[in-house]
Amino acid sequence: MASSEWEIPPELQPDPTEHDFDLDLALRSIVGVKALVPADAFTAQSLGTERGGSGVVIRPDGLIATIGYLVTEAETIWLTTHDGRAIPGHALAYDFETGFGLIQALGKLDLPALPLESGEAPKPGDVCVLASAGGRKHALRCTVAARQEFAGYWEYMLEEALFTAPAHPSWGGAGLIGGDGRLMGIGSLVMQQQDGKGRRVDLNMVVPASLLPPVLEDLLSFGRPNKPARPWLGLYAAEDEEGVVVSSMARGGPAQKAGLHEGDRVTAVGDTKVTELTGLWRAVWASGHAGAKVRLSISRQGVAREIVLASVDRRSFLKAPRLH
Repeated sequence: MASSEWEIPPELQPDPTEHDFDLDLALRSIVGVKALVPADAFTAQSLGTERGGSGVVIRPDGLIATIGYLVTEAETIWLTTHDGRAIPGHALAYDFETGFGLIQALGKLDLPALPLESGEAPKPGDVCVLASAGGRKHALRCTVAARQEFAGYWEYMLEEALFTAPAHPSWGGAGLIGGDGRLMGIGSLVMQQQDGKGRRVDLNMVVPASLLPPVLEDLLSFGRPNKPARPWLGLYAAEDEEGVVVSSMARGGPAQKAGLHEGDRVTAVGDTKVTELTGLWRAVWASGHAGAKVRLSISRQGVAREIVLASVDRRSFLKAPRLH
């Protein structure tokens, strides 16, 4: 969304008097991110070649935390500041396990860095601010609705994701700022849930900032966590009342090569029965490191069969970041 086209309604914007930190100063730490990805990149088809969102300055030297899907395979990145400056950036890293991406500004940002939340974990009911680039007009007063595990259809899972309500309309890479002015998380998704009365409620899923410090030095040094990669199947799966169903597959990925079909139901990984996405991904990752053989029990139109997949490192499908 272009910044000129929308604003958070004034009554939903944060009230600076509610906070004991300088809200407007903190909001300057949030920059616009525009990433350009080559048309032949692996993620171009699913995520597009032009991606826009936000990022949060976390160090005075211009290190920016964002959500990884914005910068995966990006060759060109532009950062926009609260005062209208455009500064080039470089995609440093993307951590598949947490979902964080890191960008280094290639020019002088002269912006404050937001400290990372390091004390008590955010609790449901906590009041916070979810902000995309553009100051108070793009900041939303919200509350932590839940802190619980989250499984994504793209071989992704967090033990404790943050969920905030109401939902922000420009959530990708948005900064979740706690009552003490610290960065509590980075916006990832919008999701629909039903409340107790059957009404639809929109929530944002936010990756907790506390997951970044343990991997930060590795990401800066190696562009990835310094440990063996998880096995990746190139499998997109969904959950319904009957269990786990294959919704699609990455082109040329292990699942497609092994002959899985859309609509197949995954009932077990090895000897581990599977009834939900969290169980599926945990069992796949427990099979070993990338390269491990993964045995899936499936049901195809009611007929049981087994398929063995040769897992890979997801990174082998992606273009590496490069400096110009």
